[in-house]
Amino acid sequence: MATLSHRNRRTSGVMALVAVAMLALGFAAVPLYRMFCQATGFEGTTIRAAAGADAPGEVIGKIVNVRFDANVAHGLGWTFEPEKKVARVAVGARQMAFYTATNNTDHPITGQASYNVTPDEAGRFFTKIQCFCFTEQTLRPHETVRMPVIYYVDPKLLDDADAKQISEITLSYTFFPVDSEKTPG
Repeated sequence: MATLSHRNRRTSGVMALVAVAMLALGFAAVPLYRMFCQATGFEGTTIRAAAGADAPGEVIGKIVNVRFDANVAHGLGWTFEPEKKVARVAVGARQMAFYTATNNTDHPITGQASYNVTPDEAGRFFTKIQCFCFTEQTLRPHETVRMPVIYYVDPKLLDDADAKQISEITLSYTFFPVDSEKTPG
């Protein structure tokens, strides 16, 4: 009987370790997936430029339209929109766009943006130098802020068989509520 009891304890211990490992993996999945998408451009995720990096310079003759989209998750209490809906940009040239966010409530609200680029094939060629995404933004009651995005469309887009015919790219942001109890520091 002692061997059966020993086996049951060992099996229980192994199952507990498996459960803890699965829980840890569940918490790590989102940041790991985000890093994978940023590194590969998977699912329209843009590439992040290295700190201090700049655009490679304009490629003469290729212009694309960049359409800016803004969304707010239900219940956030913000108005969020691009200052300009569409920009004509030269491939390779550094560009800047602005979004504005307004807290329409009587209390501070913290939000965080996620983003996507369509068509999906353009994601790995749309490089952000500076962005407000994945940074918590706390707005005081009725406060409005301007948030810049500095980006470029990588000239390697012209060498890719699936992407070289792209004439319009959409950069879409959605703000989600984070912690409504946070106040600005």
